Amino acid sequence: MYFADSKRLTLEGARKMMDTVVEEARRAGFAVAVAIVDAGGHPVLIQRMDGGRFHTVHSSTTKAVCAASNMRPTTAKGAAAQPLDTMHVVGLALAAGPGRWTAMEGGYPIIVEGVCIGGIGVSGANWELDDRLAREAVEALGAGWKIDGR
Repeated sequence: MYFADSKRLTLEGARKMMDTVVEEARRAGFAVAVAIVDAGGHPVLIQRMDGGRFHTVHSSTTKAVCAASNMRPTTAKGAAAQPLDTMHVVGLALAAGPGRWTAMEGGYPIIVEGVCIGGIGVSGANWELDDRLAREAVEALGAGWKIDGR
């Protein structure tokens, strides 16, 4: 087989996710940055809310890229779901390269029919809210964030 059908995230889908996060962050009283990337980690949509700290743009982008690349939520756990110590977290980030891997919560892959079509990263609130907002944005599309129960 030389060709395959594929799905991709549309700008309309990215906007739906963005709107979901911004509305909920506003209600919670936080100014966040949101990055949504395609399956290759390329930006589809990036936004920082008024009052959001400028470093959160980079954090949210790294979370989105990491989630898409690993096809699982960002967390301080390794490939086998083992807790990572600080040295391993730093080592993975260095090995992956700038802006490619993070242990910070708030990044989720976008899974459609078992295929990762992108990722979303949220940064600027507390880690629990960043995580929840990213997950809810994926679910607002009707997409999932797990492959094979991971």
